[in-house]
Amino acid sequence: MKHQTKDLSLLSEHGLSAYTVAATAAGVGVLCLGQSAQAKIVYTPANVKIVQNVGLFRFDLNHDGIADFGLSNLRHVLSSETFAALRVAPLGEANEIWGVYSNQVLCAAALPKGRKVGPKGQFQKDPSEGLPMAVSGAYGTYGPWRHVQQAYLGLKFVSKGKTHFGWARVKVFANGRSIAATLTGYAYETIPDKPIIAGATKEPDEQAGSLGALAAGAVGR
Repeated sequence: MKHQTKDLSLLSEHGLSAYTVAATAAGVGVLCLGQSAQAKIVYTPANVKIVQNVGLFRFDLNHDGIADFGLSNLRHVLSSETFAALRVAPLGEANEIWGVYSNQVLCAAALPKGRKVGPKGQFQKDPSEGLPMAVSGAYGTYGPWRHVQQAYLGLKFVSKGKTHFGWARVKVFANGRSIAATLTGYAYETIPDKPIIAGATKEPDEQAGSLGALAAGAVGR
């Protein structure tokens, strides 16, 4: 465990300064603009590669101008050894990430689609480094994201004193000592303390209403 911690420390020391990419520049659109005013889930599609060694990509779940979480992808070669780590960090003091242990190291969980993200989640926070998702180094490899092609981060954040839950969908390809990752979307529940389903982009009643309207239109033709 000490060797694993050493890997993360080396990566942290050689990380570059954080960067913030505007949603429009990153090719991110907000589907919620065209949704009903009664929508409770705000979903943002994205297609952002988390490039190695360029710092922290910050994203704002509720679009209030304050970044809530960040993703980093670090790779470093030292003394003929290669270290790589994909990590997620909470950017607010009260923000937390669903965590699990991998090789006795606390990591960010790779949640499947359909998992409920809410008050009963196993949320953790690491104010200094963030939580590793996948790590590869001289002393071994670990992290639940090494074994999935796509999964969901379970997220908890505070806005205007209220706690909200959300998710972020990330594609990961871990090949040896190199890790590729792409943020493909994220969402949050606008009602404080209400759980959200990983992968959900609309409330169940919204989906039912849309289907009902389509059915009514078909009958009327």
